[in-house]
Amino acid sequence: MVRWSSWCWLLLIGLLALPTQAVAALATNRAATSRPVLVLGDSLSAAYNIPRAQGWVHLLGARLAEMRPPREVINASISGATTADGLARLPRLLARDKPALVIIELGANDGLRGLPLIEIERNLQRLIVRSREAGAKVLLLGIELPVNYGPRYRAGLQAIYARLARRYRLPLVPFLLAKVALQPALMQDDGLHPRAAGEPLVLDTVWPALQPMLSGLPR
Repeated sequence: MVRWSSWCWLLLIGLLALPTQAVAALATNRAATSRPVLVLGDSLSAAYNIPRAQGWVHLLGARLAEMRPPREVINASISGATTADGLARLPRLLARDKPALVIIELGANDGLRGLPLIEIERNLQRLIVRSREAGAKVLLLGIELPVNYGPRYRAGLQAIYARLARRYRLPLVPFLLAKVALQPALMQDDGLHPRAAGEPLVLDTVWPALQPMLSGLPR
């Protein structure tokens, strides 16, 4: 009888300890994945016309999930978005997700619409400043326009990304589609968006600028 009573007490103590251990494990897991990476972009980051799971942002999320500690990736990209759209949405995203890193991939739709370069630069600047004010690091992804937009406007848009990167000392990917844009087999028929087969190369373009930032991100 004494043996049975002692065993029951040990079992009860063990059962009572389980919730505490579960809570501790959950807290550890949350800590490991806290302060996500936020991607704020347009159709180039929204997996336009291909399965979302094959887009470069999803591939990035899968890669970061395997790292230690893992880091969640939130894709807030919307096809057709402009820098003004991103600026309007950013405060809510920063408040909700509290990202450690904001990857800004905007400006292509502004350029395709022929919007004033000074407006594009002003909006990108505000996106950078507001992200930093929220305690996030920033990675800037540049884009180039098709040649039919004229050398002056195309060069002006490229210069915006380089100028902002210098001014705010940001890591910069000068041209997101550098590895795929001139390979028709990897581009969709519109000539603007990568096929699924090209998305890993897009991630390969981003990764050298992104990887060194990961170890220094706030938790």
